[in-house]
Amino acid sequence: MGVNLKELIIKKSIEIDDLSGKTLAIDSFNMLYQFLTTIRQRDGSLFTDSKGHVTSHLIGLMSRTTKLMQKGLKLVFVFDGEAPEIKKAESEKRRARKEEAKKAYEIAKERADIAEMKKYAGRFAYLTPEMVDEAKELIGYLGLPIVQAPSEGEAQVAFMAKQRDVYAGVSQDYDTLLYGVPRLINNLSIVGRRKQIRGVGYRTVKPEMIDLGENLNNLGIDQDQLIALGILIGTDYNPGGVKGIGPKTGLKLVKQFGKDFKGLFSEVKFDEHSDHDWKYVYDHFKKMPVTKKYSLKWKGVKKDNIISLLVDKHEFSQDRVMSSLGNLTKEAEKKKQKTLGDF
Repeated sequence: MGVNLKELIIKKSIEIDDLSGKTLAIDSFNMLYQFLTTIRQRDGSLFTDSKGHVTSHLIGLMSRTTKLMQKGLKLVFVFDGEAPEIKKAESEKRRARKEEAKKAYEIAKERADIAEMKKYAGRFAYLTPEMVDEAKELIGYLGLPIVQAPSEGEAQVAFMAKQRDVYAGVSQDYDTLLYGVPRLINNLSIVGRRKQIRGVGYRTVKPEMIDLGENLNNLGIDQDQLIALGILIGTDYNPGGVKGIGPKTGLKLVKQFGKDFKGLFSEVKFDEHSDHDWKYVYDHFKKMPVTKKYSLKWKGVKKDNIISLLVDKHEFSQDRVMSSLGNLTKEAEKKKQKTLGDF
């Protein structure tokens, strides 16, 4: 879900080529859910192999990752660890909503109502442990580093960016800003368009850069106040926020109370809108566990392993997989020749 800061945030359109040579930390769960939500068949159902194993996430991962690698982007995939206790109750609610959507989808399927099937299909995407394991397997075969976060992946991405081990974080969720990521990139894709999650057709998208410092200056607040603002309008730890307070009203209140957060949350009667004290929610953004033990090393592509996973196991088109791998090899050869020409 994430925090709804969209109408307050300044974003700048960038080109993929602007990121060539840059190291980017990807919020992996966020990206994989995008694939599960949008890479679907005409009736809204997921792509599967003949054994019924879901392949939508692998289709998206292979296609997007290899294209970004060809453009010279150095990708690091960060995976979520154990969800914090505060998030588990909301996860149960989401699971219940997904089950309702799944039932509605099955009813529409019995009626052969394609429009209704598409309407509900994207609302019950599940990322299973098996899907995560296979995604990690493919990423490893592509020679890209994987970082396992102890808890929230967004917090780990932000930490790595603050340490300057990566240039920017990549996610569609603004939560990463609450964890303090200096730069956040949305819409990291070569295609230039994105399938509508609800509705028909595509919309044009371009990669966008969000500079945290620039935005804090523009809003006239600091990082701690940004967290307070997020809590007012709602985060994954307090969904819905305070009823009646949107981004603009929230910003006005945060600036009015300054650093007096106790007074701020008392004024809006926060306890009536949340199962948790505001400080408890706030501390999840300030003190979320991260790991310093990660290695960012890029290795060679293991073509045979990729063929085994995608073609032999999941029945991908061998020609398409080989084409993607061939393009990677060509790009690597170009770079090698350019480097040799420098001497």
